[in-house]
Amino acid sequence: MEFVFVGGDPALDLVGTVQRRRTLARDLLREPADLGAWTAAAGLVDQPVQAGPEELEQAHRLREAVYRLGLAAVAGEPYPTADRRLLNRLADGPVLGLDLRPDGTLRRTGSAAAVLATVARSAQELFALPLGAPIRECASEPCTRLYVDRSRRGVRRWCEMAGCGNRAKAAAFRERHPG
Repeated sequence: MEFVFVGGDPALDLVGTVQRRRTLARDLLREPADLGAWTAAAGLVDQPVQAGPEELEQAHRLREAVYRLGLAAVAGEPYPTADRRLLNRLADGPVLGLDLRPDGTLRRTGSAAAVLATVARSAQELFALPLGAPIRECASEPCTRLYVDRSRRGVRRWCEMAGCGNRAKAAAFRERHPG
């Protein structure tokens, strides 16, 4: 699976599991096993969680709510009520198990519901004012990833320089230097 973690927050990385939403949308969470794989790849748990169709549907609902909340944050608009309520409800779910081992490593375990609750809580903190994170949408036309802009001047344009940023700069160069 081609998961990419450039959002700067687990909630925005969950949103990024749909690529190119406005053109050739590609959902990376098609099966319950995909959700399990994402939970471990995101570093939320050490081993993929067991997920069924219900958990996958809940992950899709959370993902789309966070996307709409993120777009509202980008536009400086009020958060949609239904999405905010869903986020708050899911955030009340179970917590992940953490176990500090003698060697200083941390073991992370939990259910799909605990992972989704963790992602929802992360989104709550991300969108909370007055210190809500500066959320941006990638300036690359086909890309629809949301990310936290932690650049020094707050002017980051692309979700990742190695992908979208590079393509945009190469296209601008070709436009300035035809032939």
